[in-house]
Amino acid sequence: MTGVNDQHRSPRHRARELAMQGIYQWRVSGSQVTDIEKHMQGEKNLGRYDKAMYAKLLRGVLSNHEALEAMITPHLDRTLAELSTVEYSVLLLAAFEFAHQPDVPYKVVINEAVELAKTFGGTDGHKYVNGVLDKLAPKVRAVEFANNSR
Repeated sequence: MTGVNDQHRSPRHRARELAMQGIYQWRVSGSQVTDIEKHMQGEKNLGRYDKAMYAKLLRGVLSNHEALEAMITPHLDRTLAELSTVEYSVLLLAAFEFAHQPDVPYKVVINEAVELAKTFGGTDGHKYVNGVLDKLAPKVRAVEFANNSR
């Protein structure tokens, strides 16, 4: 899977795309993170991406997936198993950024997640992702959320 219009994407956005694709691969195949990283390194035309950010996101999500699932589950209207693989991957990635990347504003996390869901997901998947993350943001980023809501 490659992103759409890679030349117009920032290296950070491209890192998120690749990390989301790695999470997707893990969810579908059960591959280990090292195998996913090797597979990604063997891909051609990856475009410019922030390699350190990609590794941090992919490894962070996969090593913390149970805690991230616990974070998002209360905000879902269905079970984790009923989520599309794209929605699941995007939500875990965004939950990781909320919890472990406080330097990235929550609005940026939501916007990036919605863009990923639009690019890779079903017709209305981005609306679902947006709704879940709108509920999660005030819980995980309470101080930032309160400061931005004034």
